[in-house]
Amino acid sequence: MAERFSAIVIGTGQAAPALCARLDKEGLKTALIERKLLGGTCVNVGCIPTKTLVASARAARIAQRAADYGVKLDAPPRVDMQAVKARKDAVVRQSSDGLAKWIGRMKNVELIRGHARLAGPHSVTVNGRTLEAERIFLNVGARAFSPPIPGLKDVPTLDNSSMMEVDFIPQHLVVIGGSYIGLEFAQAYRRFGAAVTVVEKAPRLIAREDEDVSEEIRAILGREGIDVRTGAECMEVKKKGERIAVGLSCKDGPPLAEGTHVLVALGRRPNTDDLDVEKAGIELDDRGFIKVDDQCRTSAEGIWALGDCNGRGAFTHTSYNDYEIVAANLFDNDPRRISDRIPTYALFIDPPLGRAGMTEAEARKSGKRVLAGKMEMKHVGRAREAGETQGFMKVAVDADSKRLLGAAILGLNGDEVVHSLLDVMYAGKPYTTIQRAMHIHPTVSELIPTLLGSLKPL
Repeated sequence: MAERFSAIVIGTGQAAPALCARLDKEGLKTALIERKLLGGTCVNVGCIPTKTLVASARAARIAQRAADYGVKLDAPPRVDMQAVKARKDAVVRQSSDGLAKWIGRMKNVELIRGHARLAGPHSVTVNGRTLEAERIFLNVGARAFSPPIPGLKDVPTLDNSSMMEVDFIPQHLVVIGGSYIGLEFAQAYRRFGAAVTVVEKAPRLIAREDEDVSEEIRAILGREGIDVRTGAECMEVKKKGERIAVGLSCKDGPPLAEGTHVLVALGRRPNTDDLDVEKAGIELDDRGFIKVDDQCRTSAEGIWALGDCNGRGAFTHTSYNDYEIVAANLFDNDPRRISDRIPTYALFIDPPLGRAGMTEAEARKSGKRVLAGKMEMKHVGRAREAGETQGFMKVAVDADSKRLLGAAILGLNGDEVVHSLLDVMYAGKPYTTIQRAMHIHPTVSELIPTLLGSLKPL
């Protein structure tokens, strides 16, 4: 016999706990179902653990550069990867335990551990139970994508999840994939002491970014001894004794890279293939993502999809914003929409890239009259004082409306500084608003008005 609930939430990624808290506040009896890790990707194998590793890697880098700052170490710094992993595990555990306690305090929410499948438009099965509700919310996330590269299935590989269990320094780590996840791991493990080679199919790293951004990121990694091989359109992988070789199946000659360990970082695929979405009448796109409208509603009445599985953003912050949109529409009579948000994200190498709005290339194609400005970080006093002068800042503006179109801050604190521009974009104010603002000296942000003062026609 079916058990009745007011709402069913499948998956406990970034959107789900906050949504459950709101459902609980509204007094709605809710079933929250999780088959694996409470908190999903971000808490367990994504943002929190990777940024913890990045922090340890930065500490190692600062120790390696100590003499640059007038600090003399009695012995060369040594990385203890078991201690690095233990620190990462402790941070993850703190987050996971805090999440479990938060959910446990929700009076109207029942946490069910198991694999949920849709059984009909308003029905879910889990652990032999059948649950029914008028509202169902899917927050099932995504997982690492394994591409059809010849030989890949015949060699041991790592992905973003299994990398979390590594407690040693690989002799030579080969990273297949020159995008956000791959580059963060590449730099971190180089700083831990591994030899690192990045192999990318496209002609350049993170090809969605402007060419000057890609080139500078490649230069930053190169200065730390990371070997980057691009244009590998026909990769193959094979065992070579105790090592693993990555080569080109379409060409003869020496391999692109040969290492002891391989990390595959080639994107994500949604966890929708074992959800039985067809039984609820939910449409998927050709990549398996759940099709949603501007307010996260699926093609099935009374079912919403939030987070990575809806293909409308691949970040923790877009997932949480999906929750805000759904809650605003359901309970606050506030018609918020996905299309209201401005694309923004970061690449957490060191120094980081903070991005908001259009790239320069997108601005060129927009049909608008565009003004652009660019400033090297070596001209920023705070960056010189910190000994962190790599990178640059650039911005694009609509010449007619004076509205900011987009920005890229690749440099010291770029992932934080970009928000000063993003907030003005959301406010719909002209760029002169921030140009005329008085900022604190010495900071990176204080040079944003100077950057805006250098605008020229693109």
